[in-house]
Amino acid sequence: MSKQKVVAFVPLRPNSKRIPGKNQIPLGGHPLAWWVCDALLKSDEIDEVYAFCSSEYSIEGLPSDVKFLKRDVSLDSDSTRGIEIYRSFIDSVEAGVYVLAHATSPFIKVKTISDGVRSVVHGDYDSAFTVAPQQTFTWYQNKPLNYDLSNIVRTQELEVIYFETSALYIFERDVLARDGRRIGFNSRMIITNGAEALDIDNPEDFELARVYAEFGELSNR
Repeated sequence: MSKQKVVAFVPLRPNSKRIPGKNQIPLGGHPLAWWVCDALLKSDEIDEVYAFCSSEYSIEGLPSDVKFLKRDVSLDSDSTRGIEIYRSFIDSVEAGVYVLAHATSPFIKVKTISDGVRSVVHGDYDSAFTVAPQQTFTWYQNKPLNYDLSNIVRTQELEVIYFETSALYIFERDVLARDGRRIGFNSRMIITNGAEALDIDNPEDFELARVYAEFGELSNR
């Protein structure tokens, strides 16, 4: 059986509201978007890596092996749903497995990427995605989510809650094309912690990223 083609893509929006010009802001000597692209290129499990954006300015300073695929400017709207962007990409580039990665996760490790892809290409999963575990007292809709107020247990006995980090979503083509999902029906959670789990969403996150970078986390990928 021939290996399925694996294509990674990084959606890049030129008009970020919370951090203007976010993808081009320097981190550790490169634009922010450079780091995830570099990690994807270093994975032996991935055949092609694309930057999917409406402006070539967004790819300035990225690794030269990253392919540029221009998307329609209408997809840069604040009202655009992620699924619309993902569908547009897979309609343009044929593959058996896709790796959706985000520039806001610069500390994702090559090993994590490769391991996740293998679990879909060679394993029993139709998809995989990165999460960060939290074992603490958690509430939702004004109610405790993972503990009983009348029976407060030790923190280490609490049920672990997992948060999507948005670093990676790996899925077979049909998961998105047929079912309209980026997480399938038999999906694997890829556990990440610390710097690797950081998703840069606001200026405070960027400052934390700079601290991680100063402590060498970018060289540990």
